[in-house]
Amino acid sequence: MDLLLILTYTAICVGIFKVFKIPLNKWTVPTAVLGGIFIIGALIVLMNYNHPYSELSRNYYVSTPIVPLVKGRVSEVAVKPNQKVKKGDVLFRIEAEPFEHKVASLTARLLSNQDYLKALDARLRSASLDRDRARELLRRGIGKQRDLDVTQANVDDIGAQQDQQKATIDDLQAQLNEAKYTLEQTVVYAPSDGHIVQLALRPGMIAAPFMYRPVMTFIHEDANSYVGWFWQNSMQRLKAGDEAEVVLDGIPGRIFKAKVQSVIPAMAPGNIQAQTGLIDQTTAQLPGRLPIVLEITDPEWAKYQVIAGSSGQAAIYTEHVHHVAIMRKILMRMGSWLNYLFPFH
Repeated sequence: MDLLLILTYTAICVGIFKVFKIPLNKWTVPTAVLGGIFIIGALIVLMNYNHPYSELSRNYYVSTPIVPLVKGRVSEVAVKPNQKVKKGDVLFRIEAEPFEHKVASLTARLLSNQDYLKALDARLRSASLDRDRARELLRRGIGKQRDLDVTQANVDDIGAQQDQQKATIDDLQAQLNEAKYTLEQTVVYAPSDGHIVQLALRPGMIAAPFMYRPVMTFIHEDANSYVGWFWQNSMQRLKAGDEAEVVLDGIPGRIFKAKVQSVIPAMAPGNIQAQTGLIDQTTAQLPGRLPIVLEITDPEWAKYQVIAGSSGQAAIYTEHVHHVAIMRKILMRMGSWLNYLFPFH
């Protein structure tokens, strides 16, 4: 940017000297040079502080490692490398037969125990009737206390069996629910709209629920952020909502409107964590830059192919000394056109 200003000023001076036929002498040349130093110096100071520019900007994206929740042999891979998918689309399937057998077995055991519980209910009603008759006979004086005690003990025993059976049924139901959930996990779906990259999964491979061994990488389409890395000198000027512009190296000649979404309140060089090692001067030697999240508001953005992770430049226009922002905008456009001349700048 500084070189562009110097070249522009030089071209203007040459034009003025040629058009007005100004002689080159010890007064005119130093005047032009000193004037350029003061003018360009003032513009650079005002722009850099109030309308900062970053040549280190990048489109960041969120990726999710796809890890199955069950272990099994892959029976089908329903997507292709770099394919765009919608939320809920099938990514791959794991052989479900072993999990189906588990569900069928638990279902049969559950039904059998439920039938046994119904039989216990019938036995309990019959035993309760016998106890009530023995109690009535005892009340009339023609029955025996022993008969009442036997029938009561029978009722209590059936009731205990019934409670135990209910607990068994509850446990089987929980196991069945878990088995059904596990069966559902044999089909893995896309968590959101996005793309599949680094797809090396093939039918016949064994997929396992190891967090550090994902079977594919999923890039979320709606989780992209454009981040510009600005010098700390402009820290007091930057705030959310400021106007911004973005230039992508891969889209020469185009300027995209944006705004400051947020100023990330931390920088990596100052990060420390609980550990045995003590911090030293190595982190102090790295000044670090301010990460500013920019939101692209230009509707033209959607018309271009923007590869996730693309780099470019960014400029922020604050409300301070706003009339100098025109120079930054001119320089941004000149820099955008220079993107046609890769890799020479």
